[in-house]
Amino acid sequence: MKLIVGLGNPGKTYQATRHNIGYLVLSELANRHAVGRPKSRFHADVLDAGIGGQNVLMLCPTTYMNRSGLSVQEASRFYKTPLEDILVVCDDLNLPFGRLRVRPEGSAGGQKGLADVIRMLASDKVPRLRYGIGSPPGNMDAADYVLASFTEPEKKELQFGLKAAADAIACWVTDGIDRAMNKYNG
Repeated sequence: MKLIVGLGNPGKTYQATRHNIGYLVLSELANRHAVGRPKSRFHADVLDAGIGGQNVLMLCPTTYMNRSGLSVQEASRFYKTPLEDILVVCDDLNLPFGRLRVRPEGSAGGQKGLADVIRMLASDKVPRLRYGIGSPPGNMDAADYVLASFTEPEKKELQFGLKAAADAIACWVTDGIDRAMNKYNG
């Protein structure tokens, strides 16, 4: 079973913010592949899915971003999921808006949710899909920027980006990390 993790913060306050891009991508993926309704388990909202004949568990931690690792650790231990079968989807301040970057491992790059996942799994060898949200304008604080709503131009671009990210995840599930990197890294 593959485990796909969308990072974000629970609640309506954060629903349409840049930091919740992981939730938004998994929502797009769920619209295509989910089976049944979300359940609360592993400190997360979870959905079962089937992608290309592969069983997938979609997991959106409800622990808030900085404690996402707890949820991922619980689910991966329960299902005995190897690290290479976990994909973490998160926002990235260092990529232009809408750009995707799939990687098999690496540092958290300042993303606190990914940092907690790495800490709780005791390894940085966790595949990830980073979705670029761009840099804060001017002297805006990064924390304020990631928790702000999308601009009107970003909202228009977002619909295409979410579809591309969901396609990248499906590619990862069916064809592996190398194919997903070759096809979707911008």
